[in-house]
Amino acid sequence: QVQLVESGGGLVQAGGSLRLSCAASGRSVSNYAMGWFRQPAGKGREFVSAISWGGRTTTYADSVKGRFTVSRDNAKNTVSLQMNSLKPEDTAIYYCAKGRHIATMPRGSPDEYDVWGQGTQVTVSS
Repeated sequence: QVQLVESGGGLVQAGGSLRLSCAASGRSVSNYAMGWFRQPAGKGREFVSAISWGGRTTTYADSVKGRFTVSRDNAKNTVSLQMNSLKPEDTAIYYCAKGRHIATMPRGSPDEYDVWGQGTQVTVSS
């Protein structure tokens, strides 16, 4: 079974940057799209970004477009999320997730993902 572990979260001032990483273990995720979601305190989980199995296609929520960049290294079985120009409203627990179906690009619903990491806290101070 695939296990996902996120890292790289922390406290940063508004305008700063963080790079989140997601390491997959147990089996390769190279044939699956991978996604990033976030959950602010007291709110539901929201889509942030996704990347196709080969890395050629990426999608972003409008709220992060132009500031966040998703990437993957299939040789290392990792996915990353570079977050620049952070805003206080980006404060949340960030989760990476594995697409449910092989070679399929999800459209943003959490139901399209079947394995989740434990999350990493990102806090942006104003």
